[in-house]
Amino acid sequence: MKKYFQFEELGTNYRREFMGGLTTFLAMAYILVVNPITLTLANIEGLPDSMRMDYGAVFVATALAAAIGSIIMGLLGKYPLALAPGMGLNAFFAYTVVLGSGIPWQHALGAVFISGVFFLLLTMSGWREKIINAIPIDLKHAVGAGIGLFITFVGFTNAGIIVNNDATLVGLGDLSNPNTLLAIFGIVVTVILMTRGVKGGVFFGMVLTVIVGMIFNLIDTPDGVIDSVPSLEPTFGAVFSSFGDSSFYTTAMLGIVLTFLFVDFFDNAGTLVAVANQAGLMKDNKLPRAGRALFADSIASIAGSVLGTSTTTSYIESSAGVATGAKTGFAALVTAGFFLLSLFFFPLLEVVTAPVTAPALIIVGVLMVSSLGKINWSRFEIAVPAFLTIITMPLSYSIATGIAAGFIFYPLTMIVSGKAKEVHPIMYFMFAVFVGYFIFLV
Repeated sequence: MKKYFQFEELGTNYRREFMGGLTTFLAMAYILVVNPITLTLANIEGLPDSMRMDYGAVFVATALAAAIGSIIMGLLGKYPLALAPGMGLNAFFAYTVVLGSGIPWQHALGAVFISGVFFLLLTMSGWREKIINAIPIDLKHAVGAGIGLFITFVGFTNAGIIVNNDATLVGLGDLSNPNTLLAIFGIVVTVILMTRGVKGGVFFGMVLTVIVGMIFNLIDTPDGVIDSVPSLEPTFGAVFSSFGDSSFYTTAMLGIVLTFLFVDFFDNAGTLVAVANQAGLMKDNKLPRAGRALFADSIASIAGSVLGTSTTTSYIESSAGVATGAKTGFAALVTAGFFLLSLFFFPLLEVVTAPVTAPALIIVGVLMVSSLGKINWSRFEIAVPAFLTIITMPLSYSIATGIAAGFIFYPLTMIVSGKAKEVHPIMYFMFAVFVGYFIFLV
């Protein structure tokens, strides 16, 4: 096992990988609760049962899709990168496709399935890997820094430190709110642990936050430990019923498939680059075994749609595990194992609340923005697309949109500066793709 995952070459061990995998799981365990709530439209009243997916089945599908994707990523890609149904994509699935357009959830699963098949074909053809390797090093660093700002912003909003403000868009939240104070405690204690060089500081910060939350009754003590696994029958295989329905084959569904395809492609590419960069796994501006890593999320999306959940993708929360010391695919296997265990220990997940995960996201953001120092800011033609990539991610609340902004401006600034020949042909192709995306899909 050590030899397969190259523990000695990468300077890691079982303890670091296990702690990294566990930290990643805790940082993204919220999806086991949030995804079922989102896909079942639980917060929307007065809907017919036919529009709602089964809560228990979606929970099981979420855990299994995450486990399958993470296992494939760990074994084939060998990256410390975990997968699960993606946030944002699940909201698009539920609120835009099902609720907004009145499309049956079975058809929405069909769109996810088809986009996953397209992903697989692109991966097998080698084009996905070629696109990622064609991205210039400065933009790769910009993607990593932008995602760092993005997840920091997510952490601040989850903690209630930053909130919506009608006058200024965003503003400072109520710092006297008990849950916000708990998150601030988590930030402080995690900063102290990390500053002191404590291995696994992010993980131990989360544990201490949970303990303090229970002491002050901000986090409910679980009613039990083990519960029965819900039935997967209501959603398993429902995707295939959509293919026999003539109403599935419309231009509207084509747009939905392309949206799933586009957002997942670049969210996943950005996450893969950022996490690999943070773990020190990039070699000569290229990702080793990139094709295998991309294969993992393709299969995970297809499997997830069959099980009954929205698009499965790589999770930036994996960077929390990397911050704890994870460097190999063994950490992804550990995360997968905990997702499988969660099927039986669902009551325990109640302790992983937003104030618990928010500090981890914020601290990891601090680590990821170190990529800013590796960007050649002295070249204006590089600085502009890099900056737009970085700033657009948190402001648009979308990794894919940030990448799009940078990819559109990079060829433009390089051409105007007389350096058109330095631009890889694929980047010109991506320029056209992103312009078309903003015109026809956004």
